[in-house]
Amino acid sequence: MWAILSGIEGNLTAYEAVLRDLKRQSVEIEALYILGDILGLQGPVEALLERLQSPQGGERTPQICAGFWEDQYLQMQGWGGGQPEAALSQYGSNVLMELEKRVPRSCLDWLRSLPFGFLELDCLLVHGSSVSVSDELSPQTPPWQLLDYLVRVEANFLFCGRLGQCFSVQLQNSQISSQVTTLDQPLIEQKATSSPRQIIGVGSVGRVSGLARYTLFYPTTGQIRCRTVEYAPNP
Repeated sequence: MWAILSGIEGNLTAYEAVLRDLKRQSVEIEALYILGDILGLQGPVEALLERLQSPQGGERTPQICAGFWEDQYLQMQGWGGGQPEAALSQYGSNVLMELEKRVPRSCLDWLRSLPFGFLELDCLLVHGSSVSVSDELSPQTPPWQLLDYLVRVEANFLFCGRLGQCFSVQLQNSQISSQVTTLDQPLIEQKATSSPRQIIGVGSVGRVSGLARYTLFYPTTGQIRCRTVEYAPNP
């Protein structure tokens, strides 16, 4: 069984509550994934980063990929060749300045080393989509667009965390048509049938104070469970 988290956002108390819930599961946790947004303003970021890098006895080492806030923070530090325009437009400069204060510079190299995502078995695990950490997939995203994100990497399951909610969208058998035009040949049309696929929002651990949501996945059966953990937030 896999445990898939996202959106801790600095909330160490929420993360600890999820770890306690995982220990109560009757099935062994084979892998622990965190799909970005470990940075944020919901708690002591430095303490959380230390905890993530130093699992305690019996705990799985979390496999962590970059999220929206990691991407924006690194752009603030001059990496990526741009400015954190997305965060500036959505949250303002004061939020970015506060985030910069909370993240220790000593963790910069570690944050830079985080991968974009993971491709395990027939599953893609990312923060946003197979294209960008900023993409916010939801049940309202057009089905053709969801299918495109999956077909790009030949995955049947796409787990994402940008929205911060638990959801599941199933794509039934569909037909994909493509057309190729060249200068010296007539139009070539190709058709292929796509098998059923699924997009899963894994929830957010730390965004809502006192309420952590994450996802359990059974790769052998495809069963998915969204878990909600209530905890006492720090005053």
